[in-house]
Amino acid sequence: MASRAYVVLMLPGREGGASRLGLTVSRKVGNAVVRNRVKRRIREWFRCARASFPGSLDIVVIARRQAAELEFRCSCRQLSRLIAEGSAR
Repeated sequence: MASRAYVVLMLPGREGGASRLGLTVSRKVGNAVVRNRVKRRIREWFRCARASFPGSLDIVVIARRQAAELEFRCSCRQLSRLIAEGSAR
């Protein structure tokens, strides 16, 4: 299995509120162009997947170096899998 490109922290959100996203993409990931691309991809995944989240969640995604090398579809799969694993606990 490939190493994980993301670390995801989840907390229950506000009662009756919408899910929220926080991002951390450090300079270790790459230059400004690469970091912004990674952030755009994570935001797009969140926008598309928000409706499938169980209830209201506050999610923080920490991108690691491998995130810069992932294709969008692989990135989405990995993030969705991490959310599903975290929700099952």
